[in-house]
Amino acid sequence: MAEMRAIEITQPGGPEVLKPCTRPVPEPEAGQVVIKVAYAGVNRPDALQRAGSYAPPPGASDLPGLECSGEVVAVGPGVDWPRAGDQVCALLPGGGYAEYVATPAAHCLPVPRGMGLKEAACLPETFFTVWSNVFMRGGLQAGERFLIHGGSSGIGTTAIQLAQHFGARVFVTAGSAEKCQACLDLGAERAINYREEDFVKVMKAEGGANLILDMVGGDYISRNVKTLAEDGRLVQIAFLQGPQVELNFALVMVKRLTITGSTLRPQSVLAKARIADQLREQVWPLLDAGKIAPVMDSEFPLEEAAAAHARMEGSTHIGKIVLRV
Repeated sequence: MAEMRAIEITQPGGPEVLKPCTRPVPEPEAGQVVIKVAYAGVNRPDALQRAGSYAPPPGASDLPGLECSGEVVAVGPGVDWPRAGDQVCALLPGGGYAEYVATPAAHCLPVPRGMGLKEAACLPETFFTVWSNVFMRGGLQAGERFLIHGGSSGIGTTAIQLAQHFGARVFVTAGSAEKCQACLDLGAERAINYREEDFVKVMKAEGGANLILDMVGGDYISRNVKTLAEDGRLVQIAFLQGPQVELNFALVMVKRLTITGSTLRPQSVLAKARIADQLREQVWPLLDAGKIAPVMDSEFPLEEAAAAHARMEGSTHIGKIVLRV
């Protein structure tokens, strides 16, 4: 096939700017594979790119889509695994909202045993993000008090399961009783409905948080600093309420806090390959054994990507949203 179906961003704007199109089928470069996409995950960075505030890195496809599952159909020079015919899930630099996509072979992982392609498409973006930020950057240890904001999101539901499995005490914030219950069902010790309770007071009563994973930003940043215990760590991965805030750094000094954060997409091929290696060794056996699994919200056909974005931005979903290609 010379051309493929895809969804492109016609101009910066709301979900309605996502339109079907045809594009050339990509060819693999050295170190890359081409995947025939079965499902593509829908993530917040896709919406940011659509709105014009998250440009693709140099050389990446301008099509949205940062994770997928499917079958490898072409292999570039220098690739030992995966091979043509293998089913994989993969982290993508972009281009997932399409029938075919090229990505570094080192960012592919096998579909876990017993898991369908729909569920596997939900693994890469969230598991790469959570593992690199919570465990590699945040240094979460067994027994620590870990607060996750947005506990019912794809990131949140993944973080709950991984942290609980590795022995941390998990606390979350969420915006409804249904979302709070979903977090408790996954293993959270305490779910804080932020519309009814102050997470700062709740966590201070527990002795403060040792680690906080935050995607909200805005005034949550200063509240997080108040919430952290001595020698606590704040890891910032998004700013749904904005990146700028007035902050009392005296608390950072007095409590010896660490404030850090990262974005996944702009990191080097090698950096993301190292995350993949750790996931393959330490997390994929848990998925193979069925001890953890992605939480699924809904599925949309590729042509209804706009509706999928509208659901995600409505913030009523619990878990992951996928596009069926």
